[in-house]
Amino acid sequence: MFQTIRQAWRIPEMRKKMLYTLLMMVIFRLGSNIPVPGINRALLTQTFNANEAGIFGLFDLFSGGSFSNFTIFALSITPYITSSIILQLLTVAIPALEEMARQGEEGRRKMTSLTRYITVVLALIQAVGYTFGLFRNVLIDDSIFTKIVIVLVLVAGTAFLMWLGEKINDNGIGNGISLIIFAGIVARIPTDITSTISGLKAGTVSVISVILFVIFALIVIVGIVLVQEGTRKIPVQYAKRVVGRKMYGGQNTHIPLKVNQAGVIPVIFAVSMLQLPATIAYMAPSSGFASFYSKWLSSNGDPGRWIYFAFDLVMIVFFTYFYGSITMNPVEIADNMKNNGGFIPGIRPGKSTSDYIAKVLSRLNLSSAIFLAIVASIPLLIQNWTNLNVSFGGTSIIIAVGVALETMKAIETQMIMRNYSGFLK
Repeated sequence: MFQTIRQAWRIPEMRKKMLYTLLMMVIFRLGSNIPVPGINRALLTQTFNANEAGIFGLFDLFSGGSFSNFTIFALSITPYITSSIILQLLTVAIPALEEMARQGEEGRRKMTSLTRYITVVLALIQAVGYTFGLFRNVLIDDSIFTKIVIVLVLVAGTAFLMWLGEKINDNGIGNGISLIIFAGIVARIPTDITSTISGLKAGTVSVISVILFVIFALIVIVGIVLVQEGTRKIPVQYAKRVVGRKMYGGQNTHIPLKVNQAGVIPVIFAVSMLQLPATIAYMAPSSGFASFYSKWLSSNGDPGRWIYFAFDLVMIVFFTYFYGSITMNPVEIADNMKNNGGFIPGIRPGKSTSDYIAKVLSRLNLSSAIFLAIVASIPLLIQNWTNLNVSFGGTSIIIAVGVALETMKAIETQMIMRNYSGFLK
């Protein structure tokens, strides 16, 4: 990895893209420390200290602490992720959207525009809910003008992050939205280390707990790398055919199917969906639903933590299968092979081939879902059995390592493309 980064840094074009990406990350972190106007910081600290044991953890996970500090990026990029989920679900259900998604570059532009509009709407709803609900008691001025300003600032912050991610996609390296999430997660590490050291000094955290967590983190990182890089190769053979005076085909190749087709997307989707009941509860903190959520659905409730644990597992499995089904179409793959004279040895072309590929994909999705669910859930059990309380748990490790691997692959891909371009010139 370090060798790849060093080689990329020596290339002026790649160095420019890497510096651009780093600059965007610096801007994101600077904005994460700019407070929203009209907030009483002392009351805000008291509010979050009273609820610090996990009830705001999901929101802080993606924002890197911006939510608990109520900065201009408090909503983070979560509305964009939620809008992407909604649009992908609607694409499966609505034929017009499915046709739009198949229109190539033009269709992707239309889908991106729809995602932006839905993001702004969701950000507006969340901003109104937080301003008139959860954060109402920490406002310096309770006037309607102050609340409108806060709502506009929060929506503008999300829109800016969305624009920031798209600029990274265009001019930087890697997926901009994923890198913003990655930066938010990594920004929590110094705080977690400090709190762990303080717990060790105070005697509230045992050394054995820290050692066990470090060992678990290393095992998880190795496992994630192995699963992310693992592929199932389906052998494909092409029959010989004569076109004019030339003979084509007659070669053996394979279809590489990744063990984890969906990457970190199922975990991100599951975390985003689990935020929905929390958002409703925060909009009306004194309502009956808020009390119900704190006890039965919150990761800090009892028995809510176990219900949350079960929902997390189910959603990760569901989104793993769902995302795998929309990214890989066995029928389309089988048709393309048949049209080009290809076949899987021992499998008839056509429906038998598509059924075989679907069976392989189903097994891969099951393995990936079980792995992601285990990694995402074990830290929750560890934190309930020990006094070790860190935000950098299994979900965070999956996202951070997955994004790091994807970014490294993006760097390698751009270097290969650049070498090919230079060779053709």
